[in-house]
Amino acid sequence: MVVLTGGSTNFFSTKAKQPRKVKVMSTTDHNDIKIMGKAIVCEDCTLSGDITISPGCVIHPSATIIAEAGPIVLGENCIVEEYSTIAFRLPVGQKFDPSTEVRTLNVGANNVFEVGSTVEACHIGEKNVFESKCYVGPCVFVSSGCIIGAGVKLIAEQKLQENIVLYGRNCLQREAIDKHGSQTLQIDFLRKVLPNYHHLRKPNYDPKKMRIAA
Repeated sequence: MVVLTGGSTNFFSTKAKQPRKVKVMSTTDHNDIKIMGKAIVCEDCTLSGDITISPGCVIHPSATIIAEAGPIVLGENCIVEEYSTIAFRLPVGQKFDPSTEVRTLNVGANNVFEVGSTVEACHIGEKNVFESKCYVGPCVFVSSGCIIGAGVKLIAEQKLQENIVLYGRNCLQREAIDKHGSQTLQIDFLRKVLPNYHHLRKPNYDPKKMRIAA
C-alpha cells in the first residue's frame, strides 16, 4: 500500500517483534538499607544494595555506598565524607548469580573515608584512614591501622600489613609511628552540626528487636 503525504512516499512495512530483554538481577536491584540507632545518615547520600550502618557512623551528604556483589556491613563509628565512595562490585564482565553463595564485605570499626576517596578493597579492617582523592582497587586487602595518603592509587593485588602508611606518587611505604586515634570528638561534633543543615534518614533497624522477634 502506498500513502502520499505532503508529496512524499511512505511504505508501510511489518516489523517482526523484538525479543524481550531479560534483566540480570543484582543486589542493587533491591535496596535494603538498615540504619542502627545513633548513626547519622544524611538524606542526600547514595546508598545502593544491601547495606547495614552500625551505631556511631556518620554518612555525609553526597557520599556513595554501593553493595553490588553482596551486602556491606559498616562497622561502628565510621565516617564517610562528601564525594567519597565505598563499593563492593562484581568483577568486570561477571553477572550476579543468585544461586551462588553471596559474600559480605564487613568494614571494620573506626574507619575514615575522606573527601573524594574511592575504596573498592576486598577487605577493610579497622582504624584505617583513606585520605582525600585516594583510590583502592578490588584486589587490595587492607588490614588495620593503615593510612592511604592523599592521591595514592592502589590497583595491583596486594595485602597491606597493619599500621602501614602509603604516601606520594610512587606509593612509598613506612610503618606508622603513632597509632590512629579515636574519632570520638569529631563524631560528637558532626552529630551536633549535621542535623542543623541537612535532612537525616531515620534509624530503622534494631538487631536486639530482630532477635526477640525471631
